[in-house]
Amino acid sequence: CFVVALAKLYSVVEEYPGQLTAIARQGSGSASRSLFGGFVKWLKGEKEDGTDSIAVQIADENHWPEVRAIILVVSDKEKDTSSTSGMETSRLTSSLLNYRASNIVQSRLDEIEQAYINKNFEVFGKITMQDSNQFHATCLDTYPPIFYMNDISRIIIRIVHLINEHHNQIIAAYTYDAGPNAVIYTLDKYVPLLLAIFIRYF
Repeated sequence: CFVVALAKLYSVVEEYPGQLTAIARQGSGSASRSLFGGFVKWLKGEKEDGTDSIAVQIADENHWPEVRAIILVVSDKEKDTSSTSGMETSRLTSSLLNYRASNIVQSRLDEIEQAYINKNFEVFGKITMQDSNQFHATCLDTYPPIFYMNDISRIIIRIVHLINEHHNQIIAAYTYDAGPNAVIYTLDKYVPLLLAIFIRYF
């Protein structure tokens, strides 16, 4: 992260815990979380100046070393709608986004945090996929609608569900941010199988 590099270069000392993550957040929320390894939570905060909207590490990168992420690059083209402008349009026009923020996000955060701490991949994977699906549902609920995923993205979703149904458990979990490329979370022992399947079809 650029913020970390600059902080180390100039020997910056935080005035309060999480200050560097608050600075990084001004670039993007993802940047604020990238200052740590492992499982990191971004607190929305309550203060008007945003100083308490920081990232905190819940578990370090050594807590669950068996977890792997497979990145499936569906398209490297520039997307039609940027993440920033898309989120602002959703905020202004999507009633689903407002409902999600008020009624769903916090409980899911609590559940997935506990699942990660307990190394429960079944729960972790299910919530990961559900939340990804709902994020893209808010994109469709936005006016005019935003389409980040494409046909290949949706085929990947179907394949992941077929794999999990075949094994009668969740061994792979997809997630998509504001774009068509998939991140597939799994455990180390399933990586060879999943790679073989995705290479076979793509």
